[in-house]
Amino acid sequence: MAANGDAAQQAFGPVLAALATMQSNVDRAQKGQAHEFLEQFQKSAEAWNTNFSILQAADAAVEAKLFAATTLKGKIVYDLHQLPREALPPLRDTLLGVLAAFRAGPKPIRMQLCVCLANLAIQMTEWKDVLQVIVATLGNDPESIPCVLDFLRVLPEEVTEGRKINLTEDELIERTKELLEDNAQQVLALLGQYSRSSESAAKNPQLMDCINAWTREVPLNDIVNSPLLDTILNGLSADESFESAVECICAVIRETRDVDETINVIQTLYPRIIALRPKIEQSAEEEDTEVFKGISRVFAEAGEAWVVLISRMPEQFRDLVESVLESAARDKERDAISFTFNFWYELKQYLTLDRYMQARLQYVDVYSKLVDIMIGHLEYPKPESGDEKDLFEGDREQEEKFREFRHQMGDVLKDCCEVIGVTECLQKSYNLIEQWVSTYGPQASANNVPEWQKLEAPLFSMRAMGRMVSPEENIMLPRLMPLIVKIPDQEKVRFQAVMALGRYTPWTAEHPETLQPQLDYIMAAFNHSSREVVRAAALSFKFFCNDCANLLKDYIPQLQQFYASVLDRLPPSSQEEITDGVASVLSVQPAENAYEHLKLYCTPVMNTLMQMAQNATDDPAKLALADKLQLITIFIQWVQPYVGPGQPHPAVKYCEEVFPVLAAIAESFHDCTPILERVCRCWRYMVLSYRTAMAPLLPQLADKLAAGFTVSRQGCFLWATDAIVREFAPGVEGVDAQMTTAVYSFYEAQATAFLRALSELSPEQLPDVIEDFFRLSLDILMFYPHQAILSPLMTPILSAATTALTLLKEEPLIASLHFLRDFLSYGGESSPTSEYDNPNATNPPEIQAAVKQLIIARGEELTQRIMTGMMYTFPRDCFPDASGVLLEMFALMAPQVAMWIKTTVGMLPAGSISPQEAERLLNNINQRIASNEIRKIRTLLQDFTNSYRRRNVAPREGLGRLEASRFRFNG
Repeated sequence: MAANGDAAQQAFGPVLAALATMQSNVDRAQKGQAHEFLEQFQKSAEAWNTNFSILQAADAAVEAKLFAATTLKGKIVYDLHQLPREALPPLRDTLLGVLAAFRAGPKPIRMQLCVCLANLAIQMTEWKDVLQVIVATLGNDPESIPCVLDFLRVLPEEVTEGRKINLTEDELIERTKELLEDNAQQVLALLGQYSRSSESAAKNPQLMDCINAWTREVPLNDIVNSPLLDTILNGLSADESFESAVECICAVIRETRDVDETINVIQTLYPRIIALRPKIEQSAEEEDTEVFKGISRVFAEAGEAWVVLISRMPEQFRDLVESVLESAARDKERDAISFTFNFWYELKQYLTLDRYMQARLQYVDVYSKLVDIMIGHLEYPKPESGDEKDLFEGDREQEEKFREFRHQMGDVLKDCCEVIGVTECLQKSYNLIEQWVSTYGPQASANNVPEWQKLEAPLFSMRAMGRMVSPEENIMLPRLMPLIVKIPDQEKVRFQAVMALGRYTPWTAEHPETLQPQLDYIMAAFNHSSREVVRAAALSFKFFCNDCANLLKDYIPQLQQFYASVLDRLPPSSQEEITDGVASVLSVQPAENAYEHLKLYCTPVMNTLMQMAQNATDDPAKLALADKLQLITIFIQWVQPYVGPGQPHPAVKYCEEVFPVLAAIAESFHDCTPILERVCRCWRYMVLSYRTAMAPLLPQLADKLAAGFTVSRQGCFLWATDAIVREFAPGVEGVDAQMTTAVYSFYEAQATAFLRALSELSPEQLPDVIEDFFRLSLDILMFYPHQAILSPLMTPILSAATTALTLLKEEPLIASLHFLRDFLSYGGESSPTSEYDNPNATNPPEIQAAVKQLIIARGEELTQRIMTGMMYTFPRDCFPDASGVLLEMFALMAPQVAMWIKTTVGMLPAGSISPQEAERLLNNINQRIASNEIRKIRTLLQDFTNSYRRRNVAPREGLGRLEASRFRFNG
């Protein structure tokens, strides 16, 4: 297929030049031009010959040849329609010749060419003797064996990924059978023959990779009862094949998860796996980390796969469980322990079922040892340098990994609690803490806490198990709590002690006699020199107040003094946490005290807010003001006393007092988004918390929301408006017709301001506003469908929703699509909001007609926007709603929508799809319409747009690599 001589050089010269530009140090603009040129080249019809020319050119760089091979793969997967059918046999023969030329490498090029050949084989359905041709062409030469193995490896992988290829489902099923199922025994024989050909062949990682790839295609019985099982297991003893052998045996094990179907295979595998156990101890003692990790993974995979059998036959499978336990115990570097986490969870799930109680009793000792192992692994390292301030000696990655593993190990401790009981697990934590106190306690001082790691780890374990402990626990916690509040003042130990206390606040609420010492310990921690300890204190204080609010309700003045004394010294997140705490205590007070208490706690905050607002001239000061505003909202969220209908609400009385201050702040900082968002959040929660009791404040609130949106064009004003629409909807108790009319008029004012903003600015400048507006409009459609759909504003709103579909941001797109779907649902006979009326309600004819009239006017443009979005720009998560909009349109006027689809497809760039594909789509749509199978059109459209996007829009492979570092090519 390739051109020759000067013509070939002329053809690929510009491609090589662009590749050189991508790999050089030229400026970004030149690289961008080269990138764009290569992207267009990859999808062009000319690329077929050019790629072969580059691959066959003696003087082309190896990077250029890899690019050509990668591009050729994309051509075969996506662009085979560019070639006439009669060109496929010559394409195959040329590809085989090029593959033979690269049989000795470089390996990345050889692998790409194998992928090319596999994908051609899938689509070239008339090629029936694929394996025979490959073996006959490449298999006789020892140098070609790697080629054959590569092809055998990628074939099942590419067939499995076959949905990206333009074959029908039936064609793909048939081709899968021909290429995989029908060839399985021949492949097994070939691999067995190769494994016996030499000692080096038996240790070839490529062989392991091939067996791995075919484990799903060859009956497992045939693999485990063949010499290949010995080959795999022997591969675990050779350095060169170890990693691939681990992957391979794990793949075989995973295929036995259906234990009842594969019990014969498991009976063969089990003793062979258990025979590997000595390698755990051996690799641990030799500090061979890679072997230890690999063998640990094999045992963990076997445990997960056979967990049902472990539960049914605990004695027969105990060796396996103990092997997993041993790998966890010997993992000094904590590199392999994560492989075991899921096994312990899965086994716990079975052992806690009544039917497996006998197995649970047999594994109590294993889980008891597991608790000891996990607490041991929780210990912070002791730095060789002796620098306690840098425990990981500058290795931040190792530190982050340790922190992550600690929480995962905490989850394993929870599993242990469920199997052996909370009391025994807590007993282990207690024993370790008590042991430390008796051994090192006398030596500890403020500046010296010896062996603190051995104290901190059991404290962490206790904290991790907190969620599992019942508030009725009366054995260990009465002994632990007095011990914890006497813990010495080392930073990490104090942090863990404070956090642990915060986890047991539901228990403390049931044991009020233990509250005071714990609370004193936590409140004292607010004066600690460590910021981490102070943050922990704020979080635990919040939990104490939340869970023990009834015990603290008589301490309102004292709590306020403490709150006022520490608030401004804390970081913003901690300020929110202690505010959340004291507000929860206020929430349990009698309703008649709500105004007085809000005033007591909030007035100092409001005074600080006003001072901050006068001095907030730079961004940090404005952000601090926004953070402080959030505290008022937290009080409003918590303090919601019940007040009977028609009675003045004490909390609303306080809202009326602070409202002018909040409004003044919003007006003063109309260009500061964080402040506006916090003010609107506060107003929104006033409505959500006090609902119709907010009616006296509603006119002022609506006025400020409308004025604020007009001036700032910030979506938060629409978000707050939505709360009013929901809480003052028709049918809500205490809301009369006059009020609902006013609320709808308020929406129309906001809609008018939104449409004006959209006419003056591009959608890209208003993504958040668009999202908030259409979320608001969704609720308007729910509560005011008749007014909204018959309103003159619906025409420009529908136009705005169509325009919004040009955005690239997911959230406003989804909001717009949801609005369109809901709007279209009113074109049918049944009422989408019948639950608000009556179950048999129907849409009035004038509503149905209005929807259809609007769709006829804007339907073609809407169809084009949605199809274009699905083919080019929509994020993946938008597809269900986008196709849902088209489905709703088909349900209303199928023939017109089919014509709009035809027009849209006809506008696609020449060559992007074949005429046959376009015709097939349209014929299938018309068939579904004729057979009244409208819902099936959705799948047709999704499949078509997905295929189009993969082929014409998604970047092809190869370009990203050019901007990375130089390749390393291995033969």
